[in-house]
Amino acid sequence: MSKKTTKQEQIKDASQGLRGTISAGLHEVATGAIAEDDQYLVRFHGTYLQDDRDVRGERTKKRLEKAYSFMIRVRIPGGVVTPAQWLALDRIASDYANGTLRLTTRQTFQYHGVIKSNMRRTMQAIDAALLDTLAACGDVNRNVLATCNPHLSSAHAEALDLARKLSEHLLPETGAYHEIWLDGEKVETQKASGASDAEPIYGKHYLPRKFKTVVAVPPHNDVDIFAQDLGFIAIVEKDRVVGYNVTVGGGMGMTHGEPDTFPRTADVLGFCTPAQAVDVGEKILTVQRDWGNREVRKHARLKYTIEVRGLDAFRSEVETRLGFRLGAPRPFAFNSTSDPLGWSKSADGKWHLGLFVENGRVKDRPEHTLRTALREIALIHKGEMICTANQNVIIAGATAAAKKKIDAILTAHGVSIATSSGLRRNSMACVALPTCALALAESERFLPELVTALEDSIERAGLRDDDIVIRMTGCPNGCARPYLAEIGLVGRGPGLYNLYLGAAFDGSRLNKLYAQDVDKARIVFLLDPLLLAYATDRKDGEYFGDFVVRTGIVKATTAGNLFHAEVQPVSA
Repeated sequence: MSKKTTKQEQIKDASQGLRGTISAGLHEVATGAIAEDDQYLVRFHGTYLQDDRDVRGERTKKRLEKAYSFMIRVRIPGGVVTPAQWLALDRIASDYANGTLRLTTRQTFQYHGVIKSNMRRTMQAIDAALLDTLAACGDVNRNVLATCNPHLSSAHAEALDLARKLSEHLLPETGAYHEIWLDGEKVETQKASGASDAEPIYGKHYLPRKFKTVVAVPPHNDVDIFAQDLGFIAIVEKDRVVGYNVTVGGGMGMTHGEPDTFPRTADVLGFCTPAQAVDVGEKILTVQRDWGNREVRKHARLKYTIEVRGLDAFRSEVETRLGFRLGAPRPFAFNSTSDPLGWSKSADGKWHLGLFVENGRVKDRPEHTLRTALREIALIHKGEMICTANQNVIIAGATAAAKKKIDAILTAHGVSIATSSGLRRNSMACVALPTCALALAESERFLPELVTALEDSIERAGLRDDDIVIRMTGCPNGCARPYLAEIGLVGRGPGLYNLYLGAAFDGSRLNKLYAQDVDKARIVFLLDPLLLAYATDRKDGEYFGDFVVRTGIVKATTAGNLFHAEVQPVSA
């Protein structure tokens, strides 16, 4: 192993197939943490070590160890679970976590507050629900997203099928997961339970960084395909998927003050048939495995590989490994990145409810007992329950009789199908404080408050029902995809954010920096006149992001890597 490689590469090299000393560390009772190298390796198993930053200072004064616990993320390609699995996951939240379920932007569940002594019990409970956490985090292909409701058409069902096939095909094959968490017992959804540690796709060192894959069905870009390393856009003719446009090189992360790091929108690489899709996905992943930067971790994502090598060279290498050429991209169009909320009916007569879940946090609070409501729905529902990439839930495949019962349950628990504004129903935030170690500012706990303040402007402008996408993250890594929001807010420090404007409503264009280091009052002050101007001067059908670009409030990005070009931010 070259000495120039990152510490993470050296940890993988010495990990014995992702084992490290994780198993021994779980039995060490003197600390709630695990060894530093193992803190990196457990990510491949779907978990991160965290601590409660709300009490960190107090514990330090008392010379106590940090309040360590683990976040655990489940692997659920396409986000689809049965009601029985929902109930099992809900029980786990009470038995081992902090009593909440968190729906993530990766279309799955994660738990917070799992202490070390409960780690194996939690993993085994997830396994008992016929689910797993393998590769939900780490330098591998992570949970594969699919368009949010597979019941809308045969094309949507095919999208879910492809997401599942890609997820299974690109799983690591090490037996470490079973040895550490399940005593070698088989996980039903894993393709090579207890197999040898040979990694025919990943090799010994896996990928240089995380790798995110999605499948979209136009006209809905509900998976934010241009934010992902690898994407498949279904090309549908006469209700049949004839193939996929393949996208590569999207990614959201950046670092404040380092202009050589930047978010980037994906490029369309070419076209493949449905039969070729999994092979195409594998070969794209292996080119990134071999070409990706293993010396500078901040430059290790696929977006930087394509920036350095060029799209044509990347395509040529992929085609060489495939043994055939990709076709020319087919025409497609997206018109939104949002979820269908409220009740809708599919051609088979089944009903589907898109239910807004603010920032994805499923919990009970006074007069809004959402978690209990969803538990009661799962007890009577015979269809499926789906996590979306926008942190919402879809109750899919209900009968007319069940629809009435579901409505009654929601009403009884104070859960409204409607949201207070189009701004709120298009809002999204990462977890940030108190558990994320990277957070510089609040996000999940602050965005609802900010939206409420902005709704005063929204109401005065007559924009209550207009869809405007607003997203917030507590740091620049971009987990809630803020750089593709019409209004994006990125944490800079306690109570301070960078404000970005002008992304496309369909997710195809990045936004631009508009104001730096602004607090809540300044954000509202800056946005209020812009929202009023939008209401007065917009063209028919014009979205807010397009309006601020057309009127020169911000300049449009012309390519994914020009995020920092021509920025003229408003001073704070």
